Amino acid sequence: MNRREFITLLGGVAMWPVAARAQQAGMPVIGFLHPGSPNAVGHVVTFRQGLGEAGYIENRNVAIEFRWAEGRFDRLRELANDLAGRRVNVIVTPGSTIAALAAKAATTTIPIVFGVGDDPVKSGLVASLNKPGGNATGINLLSAEVASKRFGVLCELLPGAIRIAVLVNPASASIADTTLRAAEEAARAIGRQIHVLNASTSAEINMAFAEIVRERLDALFVSGDAFFNTRRAQLVGLAARHAVPAAYSNRDHVEAGGLMSYGTNLPDVYRQVGIYTGRVLNGAKPVDLPVLQSTKFELVINVQTANMLGLIVPSTLLARADEVIE
Repeated sequence: MNRREFITLLGGVAMWPVAARAQQAGMPVIGFLHPGSPNAVGHVVTFRQGLGEAGYIENRNVAIEFRWAEGRFDRLRELANDLAGRRVNVIVTPGSTIAALAAKAATTTIPIVFGVGDDPVKSGLVASLNKPGGNATGINLLSAEVASKRFGVLCELLPGAIRIAVLVNPASASIADTTLRAAEEAARAIGRQIHVLNASTSAEINMAFAEIVRERLDALFVSGDAFFNTRRAQLVGLAARHAVPAAYSNRDHVEAGGLMSYGTNLPDVYRQVGIYTGRVLNGAKPVDLPVLQSTKFELVINVQTANMLGLIVPSTLLARADEVIE
C-alpha cells in the first residue's frame, strides 16, 4: 500500500460514525440527545465526570454520539430516531422533558436516562418514582416545584415590585401550569399581582417584552423551561435593553448577564445523569433504578447587573447567595 492509499484509508476511518467505530473496538456507545447546542451547554464536562465515577472514560472504554437540536425542538424526534436506529447502548437526555419523550417514543428497548424539570410521572416517562417501569429513569430537577421560592426571592430583591410578568411556555403545559399555580399562590400571599405571558418561539419572546414595556410591569419571572434556557441570550439581552429586572431558574442565565436565579444546580444534575448512565452500562436496568429528585439548589445573584438596573441588593440576600457575580 502506498502513502496516498494509506492516508485515504485513515481519512475514511475518521469519517466512520462514532457508533460504528466503537462497535469495531468493542466499546459501548452512549447516545446524547439535547435540545440546545454544544456551544451553549457548559455541563457536558460534569456528565463526563459522573461517567468517570461509574468507571467510564470517553474514547477509552465508552463512546458518545452527540445529537444537538440547536434550539429546534421539532428536530428532537428525528434525532432520537437516528440514535435508536444506530442501536446505541443507552440514550441520555439531560436537558428537557421533550427530549426524553422523543427518546421514549423512539424506542421501548434501549435504556433511557433523563434529566427533566417536569414531573416524570405526570408526563408519562415513568410509572412511578420508586418503580419507574419501562426503559426510562433519571433525575427530576423539580424546576416547577421551586418556583414559589424563586418568586419570593425576586420580591425580596424588589420590594417595590407589585405587577410582575410571569413568562411560561405553553408547549410545556405541565411545567407552565405548575409554575403559574406556584406564582399565583406566592403573589397572593404577599400582595403582588401577576401578568401571564406566553412564548414558544423567539418572536413570541420579543412580543412578550413589548407587552412588559407597554404595560409598564415592574419585573419578570421566567419559568424553568428548556426552551427558555436555549434562548437565554435573547432573554437576558432584552431584559438589559428594556431595564427589566428578571428572575430565572438556573445560573446559566445569570452567568450570561441575568439578574438572579434560584433553582436546581444543573452541573450536579448532569453529573448524576452520568453516574446513572454508568450504572446502566454496568448492567443495571432502568426499571430497578428509582427516579432521583434534586437535592442541591442554588441562589446566584449578578451584582453588576443589579448596579446597571440601579438596584441595591439587600445584604441579607447576598449573605444567603451561593454565588455572587461581581
